[in-house]
Amino acid sequence: MTRVAVIGAGPSGLAALRAFQSAKKKGAKIPEIVCYEKQDDWGGLWKYTWRTGLDEYGEPVHCSMYRYLWSNGPKECLEFADYTFEEHFGKPIASYPPRAVLWDYIVGRVKKAGVRKWIRFNTPVRMVEYDKKKKKFLVTAHNRPKDIMTTEEYDYVICASGHFSTPITPFFPGLDSFNGRVLHAHDFRDALEFKGKDVLIIGRSYSAEDIGSQCWKYGAKSVTTTYRSRPMGFKWPKNFEERPLLQKVEGKTAYFKDGTKKDVDAIILCTGYQHYFPYLPEELRLKTHNRLWPENLYKGVVWQDNPKFFYIGMQDQYYTFNMFDAQAWYVRDIILGRIKLPKPDAMKKDWKKWLAREKKLAGPEQDIKFQGDYVKELIDATDYPSFDIEGVNKTFLVWEHHKAEDIMGFRNNSYRSLMTGTMSPKHHTPWKDALDDSLEAYLANK
Repeated sequence: MTRVAVIGAGPSGLAALRAFQSAKKKGAKIPEIVCYEKQDDWGGLWKYTWRTGLDEYGEPVHCSMYRYLWSNGPKECLEFADYTFEEHFGKPIASYPPRAVLWDYIVGRVKKAGVRKWIRFNTPVRMVEYDKKKKKFLVTAHNRPKDIMTTEEYDYVICASGHFSTPITPFFPGLDSFNGRVLHAHDFRDALEFKGKDVLIIGRSYSAEDIGSQCWKYGAKSVTTTYRSRPMGFKWPKNFEERPLLQKVEGKTAYFKDGTKKDVDAIILCTGYQHYFPYLPEELRLKTHNRLWPENLYKGVVWQDNPKFFYIGMQDQYYTFNMFDAQAWYVRDIILGRIKLPKPDAMKKDWKKWLAREKKLAGPEQDIKFQGDYVKELIDATDYPSFDIEGVNKTFLVWEHHKAEDIMGFRNNSYRSLMTGTMSPKHHTPWKDALDDSLEAYLANK
């Protein structure tokens, strides 16, 4: 029997499981699916843990999520086409759910699909090798509770272990003798830790924007972000500012490129993440920075050098959950023989065409259309339910406008579901005043 290994039970890996389950439900004969998951439960990054640094087995913690995290984009843009928020919660909900609500939604679909039995929890993959003679993959995994290593053969491997858990940690002179707290966004867990403190955030990414906003919301004395290229440029509150790149730290004083300085109590590195696959050999390993089109991937998923090996969710992302679905359905149909891969030269020509287009993109509007076109191309090739891609693109653009208009109030807006047509209600409490991020508080009728 054909066997498929899926690495990771986060949103991308779960999309793969759901794709195969969907085919089986419609009468297709599917391969044996085995999903390896490092953590003790599903949901990937969306599964919160209080732990930082090392987990209970002495290995790097996967989770980069923190308390009080709310979606920083409209839920209408990430909604599953085959399982809506309204179906899951039994009613329309507001457009910017907290982490706990999104985790509940993600796992609700796969609970309904009954695929948990395919997952081996607490079992990280240690090595993947390809036997050219047998044309099989050898996957070595570690059952951590039992401390047993096993190696099994597979016909296909889907890498869905994500790329937001291994930090990029640059050094600035003086960090090693700084008298306050220094941490990467990966280890940020609770904004209340920084209440009454002067916080310096290095970076201008989504995590810098959101962690800075969280610290402001929960009572930081001041928030300063420092950028390498250009400021984020939002209309920040009075005690929130942007300065050019940090040059050095002396004691608790930070010195910036424009010659200014400021005393700070804590420094948070919002400096991004690595695509890190220590369990993959050189010939299978994707090497890229965070971009909309990683090289060497046909249709963004098929590894050029071995088309029986796939990656899901490795792009920089505007689209998320429904893009992972589009990718998973496409990979599934290659494995099931429904989609025939072209010859290697044609595959390379295709992904290089997308790569050339990516290099010409100028700004968020073009980025969003680029990724929307990509998602549409994938879903048009499979039986994944079609949805209004242009409508999603327009919602993203309205979201960008709302952020520019009011960075601390954009989450108070509502949007229409592109799947059901239902207009989302406004949340019962403005975001800056909603200090309880629990599922129960969010869904309560007030």
